[in-house]
This record gives sequence, C-alpha cells and structure tokens, in this order.
Amino acid sequence: MSETLRFQLLGWMKEYVYRYSETPFRLASGLESHHYFNCKEITLHPERLHTLANCMIEELIPKLAGNFDSLGGLTLGADPITYAVSLAYQRQGRLAYPLIVRKEAKGHGTGQQIEGYWKESKKCLVIDDVITTGGSTIKAVNALRAAGIEVTNGICILDREEGGKEALEKIGVHIESLFKKADFIV
Repeated sequence: MSETLRFQLLGWMKEYVYRYSETPFRLASGLESHHYFNCKEITLHPERLHTLANCMIEELIPKLAGNFDSLGGLTLGADPITYAVSLAYQRQGRLAYPLIVRKEAKGHGTGQQIEGYWKESKKCLVIDDVITTGGSTIKAVNALRAAGIEVTNGICILDREEGGKEALEKIGVHIESLFKKADFIV
C-alpha cells in the first residue's frame, strides 16, 4: 500500500509543492535556488497530511534502526507532521509523544524551548518538512539532546540534496526522506 501512497504524494508534490523560477528563491537556509518546495501545501491540507503520515509510518520509519517514544522537530515545518504521525500511531495503539521545539527558549513563563511530554521522553525521532543544509533540524536535535533526549534518527518529506543529510550524519543522526530534489528535475 505504501507505494500507492507515495505515488499519490509525488503527484501532489509535483502539482502543488514544487516550483521552478528563472528568478531564484531565497530559502530558509539563506541560500538561493531556482527550485522551491512549499511542503505546507501537503502538511496544511487534511487529506494530503493524512496520506503523508501513513506513508511515513509505512515506508520511511521501518527503514530506521531502533525505537522512539516521541517525535518532533523545529516549529513550524515539523509541527503538522509530528501531530499527524503521532495521531496515526495512536490509532494503531502505539504511543509516540508529539514534541514541539521552539527556535529559542521562551522569554516568559517557564522559559521552555521544548513543548509536550518531553520529560517522559527518552528517545525522539526528529522530523522536518524540507532539509537543505540541515541547520533547522540540527537546531532541533541540539535542543532535544540538551534536554537529555536521545536523537539518532529522523525523517523528512524532501531532501534538497544540498548537504543537509551529510551534516546530520556528522552529528550522529540518520535521516530518511520520502523524496529528493532529483525526483523533480527533468
């Protein structure tokens, strides 16, 4: 079934997410590219998000070694994916706490950088929508590790193939992606 889900996602990615422009786009990493992927077109649409979560559970996560009791990443890219995967697991009778990692600790209240049941978490699966240089994902990994949570694996929708996967490997995080930028360039 996951190949059917992946095929459906690829169609949506090509129709709604991927854009090419002669004028380069500025990316979150600060880099510029003629290729732009707005994965919010998947993660903020109920049917597409549901399909994405099921595809990640069926196709990506089984490729990873070890278990986890929580999942999450840097807000905003990881948030909808985190919730959807957590809920999909809950429907299967498995508990995986969704965690939100802020870009920086709150300047008020308890001053937390991580929201959710992180104190109960021992091992987190880090999530992102798009990985370019890996900077956002590494920021999330560092915050999770600083809270005493082990992070060795991650998943994302798209690897832009611009060094992010390698940067994560250098800090001991293996990342699996559903798609790569090469899947969209003819």
